Amino acid sequence: MRMFQNPEQVLLIASVILFFSIFAGKAGYRFGLPALLLFLGVGMLFGSDGLGIQFSDPKIAQFIGMLALSIILFSGGMDTKVAEVKPIASQGVVLATLGVLATTFITGGFIYWLFGLFGKYVTLTFPESLLLAAVMSSTDSASVFSILRSKGVYLKERLRPTLELESGSNDPMAYMLTLLLIAYIQSGGMDIWEAGLSLVIQLSVGAIAGFLLGKLAVLIINKIDIDNESLYPILLLATAFFTFAATTLCKGNGYLAVYIAGLVVGNAKIVHKKSMGTFFDGFAWLWQIVMFLTLGLLVNPHELLPVTGVGVMVGVFMVLIARPISVFLCLIPYKNFSFKGKLYISWVGLRGAVPIIFATYPMIAGIEHAGMFFNIVFFITILSLLIQGTTVTQAAKWLDMVDEPERKDEFGIELPEEIKSAMSEIDITPAVLSHGNKLMQLTLPDHTLAVMVKREGRYFIPKGNTELKENDKLLMISDNDEALLQAYDSLGVKDYTMKKN
Repeated sequence: MRMFQNPEQVLLIASVILFFSIFAGKAGYRFGLPALLLFLGVGMLFGSDGLGIQFSDPKIAQFIGMLALSIILFSGGMDTKVAEVKPIASQGVVLATLGVLATTFITGGFIYWLFGLFGKYVTLTFPESLLLAAVMSSTDSASVFSILRSKGVYLKERLRPTLELESGSNDPMAYMLTLLLIAYIQSGGMDIWEAGLSLVIQLSVGAIAGFLLGKLAVLIINKIDIDNESLYPILLLATAFFTFAATTLCKGNGYLAVYIAGLVVGNAKIVHKKSMGTFFDGFAWLWQIVMFLTLGLLVNPHELLPVTGVGVMVGVFMVLIARPISVFLCLIPYKNFSFKGKLYISWVGLRGAVPIIFATYPMIAGIEHAGMFFNIVFFITILSLLIQGTTVTQAAKWLDMVDEPERKDEFGIELPEEIKSAMSEIDITPAVLSHGNKLMQLTLPDHTLAVMVKREGRYFIPKGNTELKENDKLLMISDNDEALLQAYDSLGVKDYTMKKN
């Protein structure tokens, strides 16, 4: 990176780039552009072909990507509810493993044919074609998590948890295929059984280590009793980094381990869970920005022009042929997805930062044509985010996959998990008011309190003689959720949400 005269200049430039990224992301959202695409664009704007910041070290970019993915995958695991993914767990795992493998071979075959057809440009061997395909074979967790959640898309047929599970767990397969193919090219060959055994060991060690370290993290968090609550998120951050590093050093897959550890922690009862979740959400966004900015700085935009033709053909082939074929093949045994649902899964196969990070591995390993690989992958990532990322919501509407949105949490109150209670929000309707328009006239079970009313954007604490009005929102807390549900039935309450500890 260009040498600055003092650290203050580095800090100033970094803060300006961050400000610019956030404002660009906000502006892009209005036009339906994914924020992550804008972050890449900002990095390119400030890079060597733009405002002149020189950055060309793939090792630093790879290290930043490794840190960022550890946090993003851990945060994604924490936000994934086991109850949501359990019914589609096998489908997600098949897409994350066999789907990646199928995409690699289908795309690799096309790349080999394409470069053979235009041999005057450059000729790739079949292993080199597979390597380029393997680098791009996984869908990007950062892109899928951020786009689906920021768009607030509610999908039928459990499509959202399926896509999030696939994108959160398919990076390990692409990572291992990339490393195996690099080793194959460098050594001139590899025993297929040895490669298969290495694959199984990495997946097994990664899964076991992630589960055990996640359980250990839950135990430590609940038992350590730190006086300063602000240290709990830092403890969780250390857990994510330790899980990734320790698993990788034990010959397991760190990316899989960190996702599973986040899944275990996020679905366990732990102290200060909400504050830690809020911290990780913000921290994950910060690292997404940093990662995309770094990768934007690493590329030289003028080097993308020579690979535009190849990039368009390979990118379109992956979107319209390779991805749909792999998805439909993987989901043949499963009947819980309709034809349109499978089409939507095929379409939301977003490429993002992960393929670009994986493209730095051939560069560091000194593989021939690695620079061209990086530029092709970067171009296809931009193409994917621009075409697929901007049409996530529209494609769901075209395929009739949009579901009714979840009921909004009007009060946004969370109770500590150690308090055994049920908290419920109900709508006051004419049916409820037919029993009387005062709070005291509602028949509620013992040990149940009406703690707050929301009326026309205003919140207040009700008393027994408070008059309720139609369209009021009423917050109830009880230690007997079954009795509360029975009371709702007798009162004619149809629209409510309930959270239980």
